[in-house]
Amino acid sequence: MRSILARTLMTTAALAVGLTTIAPIAAQAQTLRYFDPVARQVVTVQPPKRQYQRGPAAQYRRQIVAYDGSEAPGTIIVDAGNKFLYLIRPGGQAIRYGVGVGREGFGWSGTVRIGAKAEWPTWTPPAEMIAREPRLVEFADGMPGGPDNPLGARALYLYQGSKDTLYRIHGTNEPWTIGHNVSSGCIRMMNHDIIELHHLAQKGAKVIVR
Repeated sequence: MRSILARTLMTTAALAVGLTTIAPIAAQAQTLRYFDPVARQVVTVQPPKRQYQRGPAAQYRRQIVAYDGSEAPGTIIVDAGNKFLYLIRPGGQAIRYGVGVGREGFGWSGTVRIGAKAEWPTWTPPAEMIAREPRLVEFADGMPGGPDNPLGARALYLYQGSKDTLYRIHGTNEPWTIGHNVSSGCIRMMNHDIIELHHLAQKGAKVIVR
C-alpha cells in the first residue's frame, strides 16, 4: 500500500513538473513537454508549424448592401477611392467586394464593358509594363494560368467599344493587397470573390469606374 501511494505521489509530482515546464515552452510556440503516466517519463513534442497568410481588413470582406441608385441589375460599379466593387442585384441590393486598385499615377475612371471572361487566365504583361520592369521580359509570350499567376483564378476583360483597354478585373495571389493602391490600373479581388463575380457577371455588362 505504501509503495502504491509513493508511486502515486511521484507520478503527481512529476506531472506537476511537466505542466510547469509546458507553460513557458508552449508560450514560446517551440516545443511542448508533458509527463506521460503510461511511459512514466516526460515527453517532448514538436508541434507542426502553421502557415498564416495575411488577408485584407474586415471591411473588405464580401457583403450584401442596400442600393438605391439608377444603374440596372448586372452593372458593376468600382469605387476606386474607397476600394470597393459593387455588383448591382435586383431588389435594391448589391454585392460589395473589397478590391485593390491602381497605384499613384495608374488610376483611371470611365465606363467600359466586359468584353471577355476567362478561367485561370494567361497573364501577358504589356510592352509598357515590361519597359518599366525589364525582369518581366521572360513573360513576354505569356505566363500560363495557375496559383502563381498574378491574374489569379478568374479575369474579366474590360473593353471600350471593340477595343481591349488592357485593364482587367481579376483575382490575386496576394490577398493582403486588397484595400490598397497597388496595381498598374487593373482591379484586383480575392480569388473566391472573383470566382463568384465571374459566375454572376455577364459578358457585355456595363462597368463604371469612379
